[in-house]
Parts: sequence; C-alpha cells; structure tokens
Amino acid sequence: MAAANGQRRTGGPRQAGGSPQTGGPRRTGGPRPARPPGPGGRGRRADPARRAAYDVLIAVEQRDAYANLLLPSVLAQRGLDARDAALATELTYGTLRGRGTYDAILSLCSDRSLDRIDPPLREVLRLGTHQLLATRIRSHAAVATSVDLARDLAGQRSAGFVNAVLRRVSTRDLETWIGVAAPPRDADPLGYLAVRYSHPRWLAAAIAAALGEDPGGEPTETEAALAADGTRPRVTLCAVPGLADPAELIAAGGAPARWSPFGAYLDSGDPGGITAVSERRAAVQDEASQLAAIAVARAGLTGPDRWWLDMCAGPGGKARLLAGLAAERGAHLLAADARPHRARLARDAVQVTGAAAAVAADGGQPAWAPGTFDRVLADVPCTGIGALRRRPEARWRKSAENVQALAGLQRRLLRSALDAARPGGVVGYVTCSPHLAETRDVLADVLRDRDDVEVLDAPAVLSEVPGLRGPEPGSRYAQFWPHRHGTDAIFLALLRRRG
Repeated sequence: MAAANGQRRTGGPRQAGGSPQTGGPRRTGGPRPARPPGPGGRGRRADPARRAAYDVLIAVEQRDAYANLLLPSVLAQRGLDARDAALATELTYGTLRGRGTYDAILSLCSDRSLDRIDPPLREVLRLGTHQLLATRIRSHAAVATSVDLARDLAGQRSAGFVNAVLRRVSTRDLETWIGVAAPPRDADPLGYLAVRYSHPRWLAAAIAAALGEDPGGEPTETEAALAADGTRPRVTLCAVPGLADPAELIAAGGAPARWSPFGAYLDSGDPGGITAVSERRAAVQDEASQLAAIAVARAGLTGPDRWWLDMCAGPGGKARLLAGLAAERGAHLLAADARPHRARLARDAVQVTGAAAAVAADGGQPAWAPGTFDRVLADVPCTGIGALRRRPEARWRKSAENVQALAGLQRRLLRSALDAARPGGVVGYVTCSPHLAETRDVLADVLRDRDDVEVLDAPAVLSEVPGLRGPEPGSRYAQFWPHRHGTDAIFLALLRRRG
C-alpha cells in the first residue's frame, strides 16, 4: 500500500482492512465536513467514523469493554453508513492489533512518556499512528482528523500536542520505524518480534515455548504465529447435526470447510441473514472449536454411550454441536456452567436439538454423582490468548500473573471432569490458549496423581488435520494454530478412564 510520500509501507503488524467479519473498503479521502456547532457555539469537527473508533478504543482501555461486542452497537446507534462503518471497524481493530508497535514508535516521537499522556489523547495518538503507518489514508488527512478529534476531546492545546507528535510519526514509514523502535533482530530476536508483531514480550515467549523454539535462536515459526495473530479471521459457520447440512450453508454463499464435516466458510455478508443461522440450526463457530467437540464425540470408549456432559458450557458453541451429535446417537447432553448468565446462553444454544438440558452448576463442585457420564468435555476458563485475531485487546489485558491465577481452577476442573466420567468413559480437556501453563503443565500435574487415566492420541482421532502434534517426543496432545490451520490456537487432550 502506497504512503502519501511515495514510500511503500510494509512489514509490521499485518492489519487487515475492513470488518473482521465482512471486510470493507478503506477510505482514502480527507475528513468529512464539520458538524454544526454544539452547545456554546463550539464546533464539533471530529469525523464520525473516527469518533466511533475512538469511543470503542477508550471503552476498551478504561472500562475493559470487548471491541467485538461494543463496536456493532456503537455503529448501529450512530447510524453510520456502510462506508463509515467499514472505516470505523478497520480503525478500531487495526489500532488494537498494532498497539504495541505503535506505542514503541510513539515513545520516540513524544517528549512525554506514554504513561504521562492522558488516556484520551493516548488513544487519539494510537488511532492516528495506525492511519499513518498501516492504511492508505493520506498523511494530511490522518493528521488533520486526529487533531480535530483531540480538539473535540480536550481543546486546542491538546490538539497542538497531537499535531506535533503525529507529524513526527509521518516522517517515516512503518518498516523504517520498526528498524528504529525495535531491538536489533540479531541481538534480541524475541524482543524484535514482539515489537514488530505487536505482542507483549511475555506472550511472544510463551508462544515460542509452545512451538518448541529457542527464542534466542531463529524462531521462524514463532514469527509466523505472531504475524497470524494480526490477521483478520474468516467467519466459519457450523451446521447443527440433524438440523442443518453444510450444503445449505454453501448454497447461501459459504464455501466448504477443510476439515469439519459440519463447517462452511463465509467470506462476506451477514451470517445472521442466512436462514439456517437465523433459525438457530447453524451458528458462527471457529473450525478448531468444532473439531475439538467432534473429537470428544469421536474418541473411542468402552461400554454404553448415553450420557454426555459439557461442564463449562457457556456460551454454548461446543455444547450446541455436541447436543446435535448426541441426538443422532440417541444420547443426551447436560450443559452446565457456574455462571447463571452463561448457563442461560448455553440453554438457548442447545434447546433447538431436543437432546440436551442446561443448568447453572459449578463443575468444580459437581451436582452429579461421580462416574455418571460416558463423555465429558472440560472446556476450562483460560486466558483466551488463542483467539487474539478475534479479540486483539486480550493481549494487552492479560499477563503472566493472569495465567498463574487460573492454574488452580483449571486443575480442579480437570480432576472433577475425570471423576464425572465412568470407567471406560472419555474426557476432553480444551483451552483456547497454547500457553504451556494452561495446557501440558495442567495435565502433567493432574495425571501425576492418577493411575486410572490413559492419554488417547488426539491427533490420531483427528487424523484428517495435519500439524496438530506438539514438539515434544511422543506427543499425544493436539494444538491448533492460526498460522498452520487458519483457526484459533485451541488445545485438546483426550483422556479415558481405565475400568
């Protein structure tokens, strides 16, 4: 993409333009005409698309809002047309994905440290930097609209500060800035990759460890994984077995999924406009999420196969698919979640199948007797860092301390899941995280104390999917990756009670 000064802006975080679901055009023109003066005669000149993006960014920063939940409602409330909505979506997600890179650059362009800049102005600067370095928006328009936004928020003096900083940013393209702001690649490969691909260093190190790469060497696959976190995920649909067929989704504009027999990819359009989705016979669900549920249903067991449990079921994506599979076999699913609102979401997801019930119940303090279930899914609470393409702000909210804080809960839920399965039954342990402390470490700790559990070969159960095995010798766990599979980085272990 060509910069206004004729340089080509390349490298850096791979922001994708347009909506994370439907794509959309990038706007190359300047600011829209100013709005009429507000109360007191003060002009409100902020461009509506940029103001919408800013409002979401500041809510994410100050209120821990989720961009994927807040942005659609902001766009609807403001009544933005398709062009402005596409621009606001690109600016929101692009700024969140590139924040680490942009902060490193801004720290060199500002005479104040970032933590001393008022949060509203800091978000305006990040938003302006994204426009300057990772979009086709002309430099003068990116600076001018950011200055207008700063003036609306904080007055003329703050607008002058934003103008000065962004003009410094505009003197180099992204590739050149990364060369200045990041540590030298040969001296600190991981530090370089963390800045270039906009990840906290601890998270880049965790991904390298999960891939089995030496972060001080040539972490080439780590680089591919970090780059993939900055891409726009495709929308994947899942047909509920027995109620919808992928052919119906394909006829509505989808393309066949590579591996899930119930999946279809949607490159454009509103999923809610598809009849099967509006009738809840299909839903949006990542392909790795589908395959994890399919593996739990597919894994071999001994004895009857009538009672299934999803013990952390909210909001219900995997439970919906499991319920459909259970209905086809004459089995019944119990979907449980400790949080009542998530249990209600799970109930809404599974009731269409007629083969499931949902309850608010803590899987760690179960309301069911030990050995009740033939199949158990423990999709445990985790950091969610495997879904950074969909929730880019998660990388800035989580820390190594958050990982450790979840460790006790994850172990407790896995032990409870094993106890809930009868001898001969199957348990699936799933996280939307590749972090070793949430995956292999949890299993090692729990299985060390149990002689009644065998580890099944999860990659063999999903033999149609390549590249699932971990780097350790004899790995029997499955790990999905965005750069290998185009999915969330979901981890799966399959266990069977001996009996």
